[in-house]
Parts: sequence; C-alpha cells; structure tokens
Amino acid sequence: MQLTAAVAFLTVQQEESVSIHTYSHSFLHIILQNLEHRDAGVSNAWLETLLAVIEVLPKETIRHEILNPLVSKAQLSQTLQSRLVSCKILGKLANKFETHIIKREILPLVKSLCQDVEYEVRSCMCRQLEHIAQGIGTELTKNVVLPELVELARDEGSSVRLAAFETLVNLLEMFDADDRSQTVLPLVKSFCEKSFKVDESILVSLSFHLGKLCNGLYGIFTPEQHLRFLEFYKKLCTLGLQQENGHNDNQIQLQTLEQEKKYISVRKNCAYNFPAMIVFVDPKNFHLELYSTFFCLCHDPEVPVRYTMAIGLYEVAKLLDSGVYVIHKELVTLLQDDSLEVLDALISHLPEILELMTTGGENSESESKLLTVPDLIPALTTAEQRAATSLKWRTHEKLLQKYACLPHIISSDQIYYRFLHRMLTIIMTNNVLPVQKAAARTLCVYLRYNRKQEQRHEVIQKLIEQLGQGKSYWNRLRFLDTCEFIMELFSKSFFCKYFFLPVLELTHDPVANVRMKLCYLLPKVKSTLKVPTDKHLLQQLELCIRKLLCQEKDKDVLTIVKRTVLELDRMEISVDAFQKRFYENDLLDQEKEREEQLLLEMEQLEKEKQQNEGRSTSISDKIFEKKRRDSKTSSTLSKSISLSVSGSSSSASTSKEGKKSKLVRSHSFSTQALHPKYGNIDKCSNKSSATGYTSSIPGVGKGSMLPFSDDSFRTRSTNISGNAVFSSTASVATSSRNTANSVDQKNNGTKDSHSRKMSLKNRKSNS
Repeated sequence: MQLTAAVAFLTVQQEESVSIHTYSHSFLHIILQNLEHRDAGVSNAWLETLLAVIEVLPKETIRHEILNPLVSKAQLSQTLQSRLVSCKILGKLANKFETHIIKREILPLVKSLCQDVEYEVRSCMCRQLEHIAQGIGTELTKNVVLPELVELARDEGSSVRLAAFETLVNLLEMFDADDRSQTVLPLVKSFCEKSFKVDESILVSLSFHLGKLCNGLYGIFTPEQHLRFLEFYKKLCTLGLQQENGHNDNQIQLQTLEQEKKYISVRKNCAYNFPAMIVFVDPKNFHLELYSTFFCLCHDPEVPVRYTMAIGLYEVAKLLDSGVYVIHKELVTLLQDDSLEVLDALISHLPEILELMTTGGENSESESKLLTVPDLIPALTTAEQRAATSLKWRTHEKLLQKYACLPHIISSDQIYYRFLHRMLTIIMTNNVLPVQKAAARTLCVYLRYNRKQEQRHEVIQKLIEQLGQGKSYWNRLRFLDTCEFIMELFSKSFFCKYFFLPVLELTHDPVANVRMKLCYLLPKVKSTLKVPTDKHLLQQLELCIRKLLCQEKDKDVLTIVKRTVLELDRMEISVDAFQKRFYENDLLDQEKEREEQLLLEMEQLEKEKQQNEGRSTSISDKIFEKKRRDSKTSSTLSKSISLSVSGSSSSASTSKEGKKSKLVRSHSFSTQALHPKYGNIDKCSNKSSATGYTSSIPGVGKGSMLPFSDDSFRTRSTNISGNAVFSSTASVATSSRNTANSVDQKNNGTKDSHSRKMSLKNRKSNS
C-alpha cells in the first residue's frame, strides 16, 4: 500500500494534476513523514518521490520544509536510515541554492557526514560529493571537496575507498593541471598498485574507469608513466587467462567461482574501454601497441567479453580510419563466433563497418578491398546459416535487414550467386513472417542493383512463377509483400512492366486471404500508373475491380472491396508530365527510372567492350599467323633463289629473274608509298576518338549517378565514342568517293555526246 501511495504521489506531481502550491500544502508533509519508515523498500520509494518533487518546489518551501529539519536529521544521534536519507537529500539540494547559502548551511553538514562513524554513511555522502561540486563551482570544489575525497580515498572501508575513487574520476574535469599532477595522479597510482596486492575490491571499478582516467590525465603523463598505465591495461585484459596460456605454471592456484566472475568483469570492462585506449596510444600506433591485446579480447573464451568487443568494433573501425584493414581478420572471427549474442551485437553496425572496410582510406581502397572479399563472403554466409538454424528469429531478421548493404560492398555477380537465391529460398521455406519479409526486401534491393539484365529477368520470372503462381497460398501472400517492396524501391514503369498484370491475376485466387490482401494493395498499385501511357493497364485494373464486385462471395472480402473502390475513386492518377501535386514523387520516380536506364546502358557498354576485346584478340591472332606464314615462305624463297642462281648458267633464266626482281622492287616501293597515308588515317582516327570522348550518352547525367562507382564505365564510353566518330569519318570518306565517281561519269558522258554530234555534222556535210 505504501509503495502504491508513493508512486501515486509521484504521478500526481509529474502529470501536474494540482498546482505546486496545493501539492506542497497537501502532499509534502505525508512524504516527509514516511521517509523514516522501518521498511527500507518503502523508505526508498518515498525518498525517490521527494527527490523528484524537489525539482519543482519553490526555494522558500524547500528551505523551510526540507533544509531546516535536515540539520537535526543529520546528527549522529539520529538513526542510520535517517542519516543516509540526509546524504541523498543534500546532494539534491546543492543545485537549488546560491553558493553562499550552500557554503553556510549545506557544506558543514556535508563535512560532518563525510566523517560519520558508519562506513555506509561515509560512502553514501562520498557519492553525493559529485553533485555538490557541480553546485558550488570550481574554487570551492578545490578547497573543500578535494581534501575530503583524499581523506576518504584512504578510508579503512573498501566501499568508501571505491566511492572516493569513482567520484574522483568523475570530477577530473573540474581540477586544474596542478591538482591533477600533485593530488589526483599519486592517488590513482596507489589505487593501481594496491588493486592486485591488497585491495582487489577496487579492481572491477578501476578497469571500468581506466579509459576515462587515462585520457583525463593524458596531458600530465611522462613517457614512462604513459607506458606504465598502458602495460597495466594490457595486464588487466588478460587477467585470469594466465593459467590457460601457461604463464603461471609454477604458481597454479585454484580460483573460486567468485574470483572467476570478477576477472571476467574486469576483462569485459577492458573491452568496453578499448576505443578510449586507442585514443590514448594514438590510432597510428595501434598495430604496434594494441593489436595483440585486441586479438586476445576478440578471442576471449568468455562470451560477455567478445560481446562487448563486437558492440565496440564500429567505434574501433572509425578511430582507425585508413588503417581499418588491420582488423579485418577479427571481423571475420566475430562473424563466425559460436555465440549468437556476439553476432547480434556485431550486426547492429555491420553496414557501417563494412563500408569503412572497403572505403576507409587510401590503403583500403586499393589493396584491402581485394583482400577483404574472399574471406568476408564465406563469413557472411556462415553467419546467416547459423542464425537461420537457431531459434532466435529476431537475430535472423536483423541480419537479413543489414545484408541489404552488400550491393555497396561486393560485386553484383557475387551477390547473385551467393546471396540472392538464398533470399528467395528463405521467403519460400522459412516459417517466421518477419524473417520472410526481411528476406523479401533484401532480395528486392539485390535485384535493384543487379548489373545484368539476364539475371534480373531470371529472378523476376522466379518471383512470378514460384511465388505469384505458387501452389501454396502462403507463397502468394509473400508475392504481394514483395510487390509492395518493389513499388517502394523501383520506378513506376518497372513495376508496371513486370509485375502489374501478375498482381491483377490474383483477383481470381481461390483463397480469400490472398484476395483480401490484394484489395488492400490496390491503391498502391493504381498509384504506379501514368496516363495516357498506362491507359490499357488502368482499364485492366477497372475490369478486375468490376469482377470482384460482381463475383465475390466472401463477405469480408466484399466489404474490403467496396471500401477500396471508394478509395480508388478518390485517387488522382499522375500524368506523364510533371504536376505540382505530385512533383516530389514524380521527381523521385524519374531519378529511379534514370538509374535503371543507366544500369542497362552500363551493361550494354560492358557487352560491347567484351565483343571488341574478342575481335581484337582474333584479329591479332590472324595477323600473327599471317606473319608466321610469310616468314616461312620468304625463307623458302630465299633458299630456292640462291640455289637457282648458283646452279643455272643460262642467260634466259637470269633475264627472267631480273624481271621478277624488278617487279618485286616496284611492288615494295608502291606499298611503302602507301604507308604514310595509312599512318595519317590512324592519326585522324585517334584525334577523332579523343574528341569523341566528350560526346554525351542519353540517360546519363550528373544527377543520375548510382551510389556505387564503376571505373570501367569511363573506358567503355571512350572506346564507343571513338569508334562512332571513326565510323562517321569513314562514311564521309566513302560518300566523297562516290560523289567523285559520279562527277567523272558525268564528264565522260558529256564528252561522248559531243563526239557523236560532231560525227553527225560531218556526215551531213559529206552528203
């Protein structure tokens, strides 16, 4: 009852059901009376309500109703529970009053509670010193709070020392360089030295705050101290593993279960602080200073340690920047981890990590991308198969959603052969609906960025035949889900070309649930149409709706059909030209269509490049074969000529050989005279290809660039434009030759007619 009342009082304050004046007059006294309830749980509940109410109470009310009674409540004569409550209230009041009031009325109470005879009170007050320091400012913190912290750090109670250490770390920013070097650093060094020998109770907290501590004291460390703290961190990272690694064979001790848990917590905290330690040593020195530690933490035998490393891997990758390729092996290791918890933690930022792996810097762009892909793809497929065989379907769903980033990471063919068909299999065989939908959307993304038209047509055909026309109504329902994703990711023209009619065919489906889902989808289907281009599809849609209205027998489906008809009537169809109402959607659709057209053009360019390469290789083979034959015939001819010259003595044979040699010389001279012309033609073609590089390709513009790059695109465009210009020059040359021939024929014709007229005149004169 008391707990419920405390929660109710807090709800009244939070919802502002009554004015603050009424609240303080009616409820505050009840809250204060129940603070010292004998049940600790009830007392804490009322205390939480009071601490929340203090935020909105007026200063005068706080001073008279809370602060003044607190002076007597904090005395040693009061109960332990009363003094503990006073400590927490003082920490809350420090931000409510001016500095002079805090100095006069609150700080004396704080000092007395810090020197209380009970260690629970000293520890509780020590943890409130952080809030008090924020209220009193830097100067008073240095003069009042810091001396108290130094004294509490040497307290006999381990919980008090722990509270003093944690408060000291949290207040580092408020201390100047002198205080850090002369007061804080010696304390921290003593904590580190005692943590292994005397005071293991502080070890877990020290490992948790070590990253913050090292970076907070970074400016005052000498090189020797810097190295000492780094070695201390490395030692903590392997704490409890020495026996397994064989380092302490001579001093084997049986560890209790409690010690093992403590050591696991220490290593887990070290994994949590690993990004901070990279900043501490500088990312440039990561491979030399911290890589071995990173390797040990990623291969730690305990799941919580590897889980923490998987969570922080993205931060590590960001810090390493261009050196991110160094941790590629550990990424593959964590992807293949036996624990699904580790995998689930890793895939939260998997797209960002993979993007950094492939485009992290100069080194990773050229070298590591080639090294990353062969190991990465098997690891990704293994991770998906392990998630699929487990009972944790949420991890499987999350993984499939993150795999949609792969078109920006690996090639289209690798996705097609290793991932795309797997997604289709999951849609058809998995029994969990969210997993099926995640696989369907990822498949649509893969289809969106596929670079080969033949592969796209094959996938589209499988979607229509195996899902849209499948025997199981469950598959047909998933086909409608897939069509919804296609409408989201592709252009309207793409959907209308491949999926519009297969979707309408489901109006005749024998299962009512399929027809019902189709009716819900029809407004989106209609929004893909453009008039007048898709007028025939609009007629098909209207015909199907009429059939549903006339022939539907299921009452639920008929109700949804009627509702859908009203919605379709209110819809306005976009036209081919841009309209103000649909401007943004039309612009986005045009961009999608342009990217799809660019994919087709890039594929065509790639095919033509391959054909040109094939032709050039065949031509070069023919030229090489011809040269080889010519060399053989020339050698046989030289042998026969030498034999005929030495063996023959007749003058007739020598005269014939002389004539042949003259003919050969004249032939070779004529061919040499033609070579410069061919050289000029080659130069012209090179010039034309150089100028033809700037020719524009339809459908390609600055705004239509895809998020992935293709370096071969430029070479292809230059080759094709060069060939086009060269062919145009050749056609001009042939046309000029044809016109010259026609002119010669006309001249010859005029000469013949003139000679005929002269002969006729001569005949007439003779007659």
